[in-house]
Amino acid sequence: MRVRDWQDILDDVTDASADPDGWRAIAGQRQNGVGEDLYLGHPGVGVYHLKTYAKNPYDVRGVGAKIARKIDDDIDPHLPNDELRRRFAVQSPPEDEDEAESKARRLEETIKVHAEAPTTPDDLFRDVMDALDSPAYGPMEYELSERPDDLDTLSETFDEAEELLTEELDDLIERDEVDRGFY
Repeated sequence: MRVRDWQDILDDVTDASADPDGWRAIAGQRQNGVGEDLYLGHPGVGVYHLKTYAKNPYDVRGVGAKIARKIDDDIDPHLPNDELRRRFAVQSPPEDEDEAESKARRLEETIKVHAEAPTTPDDLFRDVMDALDSPAYGPMEYELSERPDDLDTLSETFDEAEELLTEELDDLIERDEVDRGFY
């Protein structure tokens, strides 16, 4: 397992040639300390674990690693399924002005179609993600004020990764002096 910057992990996710709507995620506050834990999984790609914190409102920092090559029977029940109403998406900015205009036109047409016909929230979400050519999206369980039980179970399942990523993130927090209050 190789610990890397969290943005590098997201680059892996966006570069994966996997079905974009096959991703699932679970996130919440870290067990101890500042920041959040996030697990991203896809049946054809594997499972990633990211630990992040906000250095300030404009700068998120963190670390991550690929912790499993596939979603097996031990992992699957702890990642959300399509029945969960919350969704996430990983987006990459358009490469240039032409691509931005093209995506804007596709998005405009998608919204018009959904405005004129009966639709479900899931259909609208999926069609918008397709129009934006999102490389990864799907259901997400996220608790802002608590830590989901399944997040604890995944942390216990991957306890070595949990320990290593926690060490790396704590070192980053210490170097950035985020663990100190104002005087």
